[in-house]
Amino acid sequence: MNNHEIDYKLYGDDMQFVEVELDPSETVVAEAGSLMMMEDDIRMETIFGDGSASSGGGFMDKLMGAGKRLLTGESLFMTTFTNVGSSKRHVSFAAPYPGKIIPIDLSVWRGKIICQKDAFLAAAKGVSVGIEFQRKLATGFFGGEGFIMQKLEGDGMAFIHAGGTIHRHDLQPGETLRVDTGCLVAMTQDVDYNIEMVSGVKTALFGGEGLFLATLRGPGTVWVQSLPFSRLASRVFAAAPASKGGGGRSSDEGGIGGLFDLFNK
Repeated sequence: MNNHEIDYKLYGDDMQFVEVELDPSETVVAEAGSLMMMEDDIRMETIFGDGSASSGGGFMDKLMGAGKRLLTGESLFMTTFTNVGSSKRHVSFAAPYPGKIIPIDLSVWRGKIICQKDAFLAAAKGVSVGIEFQRKLATGFFGGEGFIMQKLEGDGMAFIHAGGTIHRHDLQPGETLRVDTGCLVAMTQDVDYNIEMVSGVKTALFGGEGLFLATLRGPGTVWVQSLPFSRLASRVFAAAPASKGGGGRSSDEGGIGGLFDLFNK
């Protein structure tokens, strides 16, 4: 095993956090800002990249790793949490918004998982967090996640997060699944990922589902989310109270008062 072997436990339902159990000298790597709490004897250290390179790696290697993370929309830095004590210790990481944390044992999936940007939460030290270029231009430009996605490589545990309810779908050879481009969370490396335009001019213009769908063809496994963060953010923004001299009331509120507002505009 190249990665540290860590044990974990998930807590919560819609606002989850994961508690990682570290043996002496074990280390977990997490996204900056995801820490919830940690016990004594846990040493926290900020590093360039994902910490998957050996200690003998040069500065340019670390800079390249950090640059790859920057391309996927992540921070240049990551944080390591190491148990420097003589007994088991625990450190917990929280989800950034309502949804589910998905534990993935990379050794089960032939050492590689491709996921959406910003999905990575934490992993055992040694897991590489890199970039996965979409080879097809249409997929890159219209795939919802852009030309670049994240890839997690190694043989240890990794934790990714997505919004709403998460559904795992196992595709048989030749089986096709069409999903909204923003709802795709992760997929195994064998899945053929492409983009197709919605058929019919009326459906494309007035269907409300966008112009493109992601086409996933098996064999392989995909994880789909019911509530992409972009969809959640747009609903919150649309429902936010309008600024009216500090009143903080939206145009939908107030019943008859709202009717008078229409004539006052």
